[in-house]
Amino acid sequence: MTNTHSRAEIGAVGEQLAVDHLRGLGLQIVERNWRCRYGELDVVAADDGVLVFVEVKTRTSDQFGGAVAAVTPAKVRRLRRLAGLWLGEHRGAWAAVRIDVVAITIGRSRTPEITHLQGVG
Repeated sequence: MTNTHSRAEIGAVGEQLAVDHLRGLGLQIVERNWRCRYGELDVVAADDGVLVFVEVKTRTSDQFGGAVAAVTPAKVRRLRRLAGLWLGEHRGAWAAVRIDVVAITIGRSRTPEITHLQGVG
């Protein structure tokens, strides 16, 4: 990835890498890019009866603190609110709910670096 790619293109590549990573761990993808007036959930997945709301952060460098640093307490609060709205629209019997972050760094090395933080909020 070079600087010739737009933020949207880089984000789309990172999101697909995250989905592939989650599937590789055995999670089922329930929904992608769910939007409402308050924001967007990148990925909603199921992990053995647990509903997982996944925020995907893609970066090409650690110039601004890296992808993990981009998930602030305010961002976690927003994700919780969005998760509640999603749950209000979708019926299901979930044993638990959690919020994960999948941080992708592309461009520094040949293979993307993937960091998966479970239960951030």
